[in-house]
Amino acid sequence: MPLSRIAHVIGLILVLLALSPNAQSATRPVMVGYFPAFKGLDARLATTPIDHYTHINIAFANPDNSGALVRDGKMACMSGGSDGNVTVGALRDAASRLRAKGAKVLLSVAGGVIPQCSGNWAALLGPGKRDAVQAALLAIVDAARLDGIDIDIEGELLTKIDRQRDYTPFVAALSAALHTRGKLLTVATASYEGGMIPVASIPYFDLVMPMSYDAIGSSWGQPGTEHSTKAQAARDVALWLARGVRPERLVLGVPFYGYGFGSYAPGNGFAELLAAHGKAALAGDVIGKACAGCDYITFNAPDTIRRKSELARARAGGVMVWEMTQDTPDQLLGSTIAQVLFRRAQRSRID
Repeated sequence: MPLSRIAHVIGLILVLLALSPNAQSATRPVMVGYFPAFKGLDARLATTPIDHYTHINIAFANPDNSGALVRDGKMACMSGGSDGNVTVGALRDAASRLRAKGAKVLLSVAGGVIPQCSGNWAALLGPGKRDAVQAALLAIVDAARLDGIDIDIEGELLTKIDRQRDYTPFVAALSAALHTRGKLLTVATASYEGGMIPVASIPYFDLVMPMSYDAIGSSWGQPGTEHSTKAQAARDVALWLARGVRPERLVLGVPFYGYGFGSYAPGNGFAELLAAHGKAALAGDVIGKACAGCDYITFNAPDTIRRKSELARARAGGVMVWEMTQDTPDQLLGSTIAQVLFRRAQRSRID
């Protein structure tokens, strides 16, 4: 083959690689935010700042028992708040509005708590129904003009599907179909035994997002501990790098909420904590005293969010947030992340 022809072929390959979803995710850090449609899709869209986010995952959709995601123009099992299930038109409009701000918009499926309206994921991902679920996911990506799908199958359900040897084949086929369309496939995962995505599935995801939080909660964990420390974040990053996730695809999950124990409310978003406790919510990650049987709140203050973002910038590909609406109206936490990842001036200032 003439040298000119070889050079032409090499150039074409490089162009195609640059245009692929995987290559795009590696060009700069990403900032992924989960948008909770179940809190009210339209209302939250009107009040939630989204300026800093490169990717937004609208959460959560589930299929019905047949594997269908849509029935009569509405999502089969995707709460939009008090208005019931989200319509396909509303989902498409939301994606359009979010994309207009420069973000890629994905639909997140499953979730940590599977609602009663959902079909049985373990049965649906078996060989007999897997193709129907994949077809439904591809159809909603097309119908709502989305940029991809985010998988959030967690805990015992994930373990059951994996033990049936159905998780990785499902992910592999869905990844291939989405990438053919130039779309993304991402995943949120825990970092404990029995809650981690299988190693064999890792290559099929464009972004792998360890949820580095919830070490303790209202009914689990060691009493008196914190739910999302800097040390935990460092361990989780090291774990997933060791499991084979490429650094540019690894996105560290951080919480915009806290857990309360004793006399404190069991759960609060950061904006609520700041409104209720003022400077105490800025000074550190604990309000009260963290000890078994004590009254305290465990959360991430801005300085911890900054340090975790620095870790993610140095060793991974970005930061993921659960969830966007829990930030302050002036995005104190979000702008802290963006300042580190993108070297942007921080907009929020609180004395």
